[in-house]
Amino acid sequence: MTDRPALTIRLAAPRGFCAGVDRAIQIVEEALKKWGAPVYVRHEIVHNAHVVSRLEAMGAVFVEELDECPTDRPVIFSAHGVPKSVPAEAAARQMIYVDATCPLVSKVHVEAERHHNEGREIILIGHAGHPEVIGTMGQLPGGGITLIETVADAERFVPKDPDNLAFVTQTTLSVDDTADIVAALQARFPAMSAPHKEDICYATTNRQDAVKVLAPGTGLVLVIGAGTSSNSVRLVEVALRAGAARAELVASADNIDWSWFDGVTTLGLTAGASAPEDLVQGVIDACRARFDVTLDSIETARETVTFKLPRVLADPA
Repeated sequence: MTDRPALTIRLAAPRGFCAGVDRAIQIVEEALKKWGAPVYVRHEIVHNAHVVSRLEAMGAVFVEELDECPTDRPVIFSAHGVPKSVPAEAAARQMIYVDATCPLVSKVHVEAERHHNEGREIILIGHAGHPEVIGTMGQLPGGGITLIETVADAERFVPKDPDNLAFVTQTTLSVDDTADIVAALQARFPAMSAPHKEDICYATTNRQDAVKVLAPGTGLVLVIGAGTSSNSVRLVEVALRAGAARAELVASADNIDWSWFDGVTTLGLTAGASAPEDLVQGVIDACRARFDVTLDSIETARETVTFKLPRVLADPA
């Protein structure tokens, strides 16, 4: 018997690391094995302070721009992708560089370039200032891509030629919000070219789908992730829209305000695509210290995707 209150935790599956994040972290680890420390990384390799701290302890040095890197040490570009000017500058400085851009982001870059080469005006649906958006817009000459963030933007947009448009999207958006923006654009520009396959990545979609199933009837949903992580922030929005009474983004168990649990008997728990599983277990352990916990796994998909590491890491030093 226990006098602790009962708490059912609905645990989302899939959750946490996606294949692109796994690959990016492996790239830093393998680069450190191959070249030794320090290895420089331009921007956070993924948006998670716990991941960044662990890699720093191994010898990774995180910088904002390439000019902060010495030319005699390798540099890695983050999973979010970079403008074309960045690898061009690294090559000009004769640096060893490894591109950890997620292959699903690279697919968007290729699409944008193809549309540009075929003479189309390109719309990018995404969030201004996000590293992935900066990287995608930087694939083309200035003015080659117009950023659309909202349905209102879509309704105001004035193209050069309404019959010669294409759109691509950031990979970590809300599936439902993006569908609304695309619908608004397609209603105005029915000839607009769409991606062959949806740009929002499988992992973003799967994590949102799991939250849509677990959120209804929960008193609280906790999403483990960073405030800078687009896919994590979207999961909070999805949980509220799907019927959670409350949803909060936390970096780890240390950031939980336990007053959120007042009157809560069912907790939904998930993690963004850049949050490691040990942070999920940390929240479960913290709940077990306070409640009589029953775990209920809500599995909506099985993920088997893996991505190969860049060839430069396999080549002899």
